[in-house]
Amino acid sequence: MSIEVISPGLSTTVQDRGRYGYQQHGVNVGGAMDELALQMANLLVGNKSTDAVLEITIKGPTLLFQKDMMIAICGGDFRPMIGDEQIALNRPVWMKGGTTIQFGQAQKGCRAYLAVAGGWDVPLVMGSRSTNLRAGFGGYEGRMLRAGDTLSHHVPGPFSLFLAQQLKKKAGTAPYSHMKWFISAESHAIRSEEAAVRVIRGDQFEDFTTESRHSFFSQAFQVSPRSDRMGYRLTGPTLSQKTPNELISAAVTAGTIQVPPDGQPIILMADRQTIGGYPKIGYVASIDLPVIAQLRPGETVRFVEISLRDAQTALYEREKWMRQIQLGMEMNVGWR
Repeated sequence: MSIEVISPGLSTTVQDRGRYGYQQHGVNVGGAMDELALQMANLLVGNKSTDAVLEITIKGPTLLFQKDMMIAICGGDFRPMIGDEQIALNRPVWMKGGTTIQFGQAQKGCRAYLAVAGGWDVPLVMGSRSTNLRAGFGGYEGRMLRAGDTLSHHVPGPFSLFLAQQLKKKAGTAPYSHMKWFISAESHAIRSEEAAVRVIRGDQFEDFTTESRHSFFSQAFQVSPRSDRMGYRLTGPTLSQKTPNELISAAVTAGTIQVPPDGQPIILMADRQTIGGYPKIGYVASIDLPVIAQLRPGETVRFVEISLRDAQTALYEREKWMRQIQLGMEMNVGWR
């Protein structure tokens, strides 16, 4: 055993980058809502980007670490505490066995990601360790964590062990230690003000009225409390088609913005269905999906148009930036 769940929080699940290749069988992709934060957390502890992490939502858990471990916490700020000391975010942290971390409520953002060196050890189901809550499989017994659950982690790789040894030496007799360097919080997808999200025009964009198309890109929408991992429901100006049409259900992807008959858009997220029949007014650019994932009910978002080419370029530049962070980190600790 690596950790024991003392208190599970509101919704804590095991997630990775998703379950691909099974949508034709009705199995959704799932995976982390904020893939950027997941990748950052894994990078900081020397994991592969596909390793499983804990996704923490709105209200965090209390976890007892039963053995020495190296972790990283990225994404939303849940003010994780060891006693009366707050744990530093966005950097590697070495934890001494017997130490307890208590996460609070989200102060900024909506979701945090806890990576452990080696990745969490839960069974692979259809090539992924992500939890599919609706179907009840994957992750930890196909469900959210509960009090009394215990999780283990895989054996860390050479770089992770090298990094952990430095931190353990630095800690001495203290219950934990962390690196002085970190990934800036400004690199995350959390917005302190109204979020501006880049959107590509959808297949049925031209089927909406001129007023609706203008409103879509000029007015703000508010996140509804009915939002979840399947989709973010928005409230705002009513979006209407010129002539309502019955559409044949077609494949959908993360970021698809559908407009049901009530005219209030829904952004499909990680646990989206595999097909949908509502008109698609737009698609959130992949690079900005983490921004949506970190929005809380009541917060607002505006849509900004972007071309497919520019959206692809932005995503490519982010991948280059992630690689630069990895190289800089390895050089900073003397690995290279």
